[in-house]
Amino acid sequence: MELLTQEEYKSIAAGLTLPTGAFIDGTFRPAISGETFETLNPATGDKLADIAACGAADVDFAVEKAREAFDDGRWSKLHPSDRKDVLIRLCKLMTRNARELAVMESIDSGKTIYDCETVDVPETIHCLKWHAEAIDKIYDQVSPASDDHIAMVVREPIGVVGLVLPWNFPLLMLAWKIGPALAAGCSVVVKPAAETTLTALRLAEMAMEAGLPRGVLNIVPGGGAEVGEPIGRHMDIDMVSFTGSTVTGKRFLTYSAESNAKEVVLEMGGKNPAIVMDD
Repeated sequence: MELLTQEEYKSIAAGLTLPTGAFIDGTFRPAISGETFETLNPATGDKLADIAACGAADVDFAVEKAREAFDDGRWSKLHPSDRKDVLIRLCKLMTRNARELAVMESIDSGKTIYDCETVDVPETIHCLKWHAEAIDKIYDQVSPASDDHIAMVVREPIGVVGLVLPWNFPLLMLAWKIGPALAAGCSVVVKPAAETTLTALRLAEMAMEAGLPRGVLNIVPGGGAEVGEPIGRHMDIDMVSFTGSTVTGKRFLTYSAESNAKEVVLEMGGKNPAIVMDD
């Protein structure tokens, strides 16, 4: 994609309509409490929007709708090729709106527009497309057994999955988590980092436009204590995937042990310190 001038990017940014509500059951909603939090452009300190500050009640509502969607099979029991078609349509929508997503990602995260245009958005689309194409190409198996037995390895969606994201790659980390979950037929409840919420909300809106059934992809913005911990402790979430600090990741193991022993997948820790000099 050919890069624009700084003035052209600023013009696009000024014309963006920023999503501000939680995205639950196929629509934007305020937090049940009515509370909001500010999201800022970290490069300038300018306020971008007031985002719904969700809490445990919003998590409960999102999980309820995700469970309804999973149990009635509107996505989990959809033919694999039909799930693939929806995700491919989403990728096409993202491609058509790639510049909007890149600018939104840049102003929300403080990343350079060059990185967002050339790495983050294209790799996000590639990741989702890869998992979409795998849906009808990964087969179950029959394992060796005696003549009077059949032993099968069957891949089934686990159910409702909680996904907790870091701030540094908002779109790409979202794709890494929802790609396999949605491809498998799961319903998901996503907590984006409070610092970088906008593109997750916009992608959910595009997913609905692409034909993803309501309740399958839910975005619940808010803080770790208010949203992350209720996801980790929720009795009706079957699995959690977390990326972030080692300290917080260990907490999700505790949350699981103290609730329903849900499966937990962790990507923890950072090892890339940098020193920024005056020049």
